[in-house]
Amino acid sequence: MQALITLSRFIGNTFAVWVLLFAIAAFFQPSWFLPLTAWIVPLLGLIMFGMGLTLKAADFQEVARRPLAVLLGVVAQFSIMPLLAWALCQAFALPAEIAVGVILVGCCPGGTASNVITWFARGDLALSVSITAVTTLLAPLVTPALIWLLASEWLPVSFSAMFISILKMVLLPIVLGLVAQRLLGERVKTAVEVLPLISVVSIVAIVAAVVAASQGKIAESGLLIMAVVILHNGIGLGLGYLAGRLFGMSLAQRKTLSIEVGMQNSGLGAALASAHFSPLAAVPSALFSVWHNLSGPLLATLYRRMGQGTGTHSD
Repeated sequence: MQALITLSRFIGNTFAVWVLLFAIAAFFQPSWFLPLTAWIVPLLGLIMFGMGLTLKAADFQEVARRPLAVLLGVVAQFSIMPLLAWALCQAFALPAEIAVGVILVGCCPGGTASNVITWFARGDLALSVSITAVTTLLAPLVTPALIWLLASEWLPVSFSAMFISILKMVLLPIVLGLVAQRLLGERVKTAVEVLPLISVVSIVAIVAAVVAASQGKIAESGLLIMAVVILHNGIGLGLGYLAGRLFGMSLAQRKTLSIEVGMQNSGLGAALASAHFSPLAAVPSALFSVWHNLSGPLLATLYRRMGQGTGTHSD
């Protein structure tokens, strides 16, 4: 078991490398990875179940202790990235399916990888975990509403169908994880130690499946989608930091807000796009997953040099 835990930590620390390698492999050998498309939704459920296993009461005590900081993070998450996605789709005059895919990933809650990146960047980890938890729990209502509001001009969007999908993909697995944590108690700790391995394998499989299913379209318009993804992520990271500065947050909190806003739950985006639209609509989420797992660690390295404080209080 110790060997498995060590492997899990190694895989977790080299996440970006595996996502990139398998995305490239799926592009050049799509037939190897096409069977994985049937597993996109169950794999996302597995990741969310893992999140449920790790959630603690302390993650929500932070909401009561610093409601304004958490509220700012949640509002920034669900306003900056969705509106930025819509603006980029208009600016680049993107085709309908790609536009919906970009907006979809923009409307998703924060990704769990943001917590690891925040820790490495010497940001405010407790705040990061709280914002991720709250945006994830709000996602069944907020994400479909935003997608319906912003993407309906390109393709028909069913709020109710997406609401039910996110309940099944996100909320139900998290609740089951919380129940398992309650029932198993201390025995959950061993499972939590190998979660990085499970999460990385799941995300890598989702990305590979989406890339394989849309290989032809990526070859045709992949550079355009990648340019939009890089701009979406980069501007989001920058605006998140500026929002923190505007509201007088400490340096550590500004780093946290930047990372929370810029890093999305792209696995959810890919699963929703595959279930409700088309494999092509899932491509922006897949490429976002590849890119933000490269940009996140690079930004964290830069942020790490900016200050040493934990920043649990505002300046």
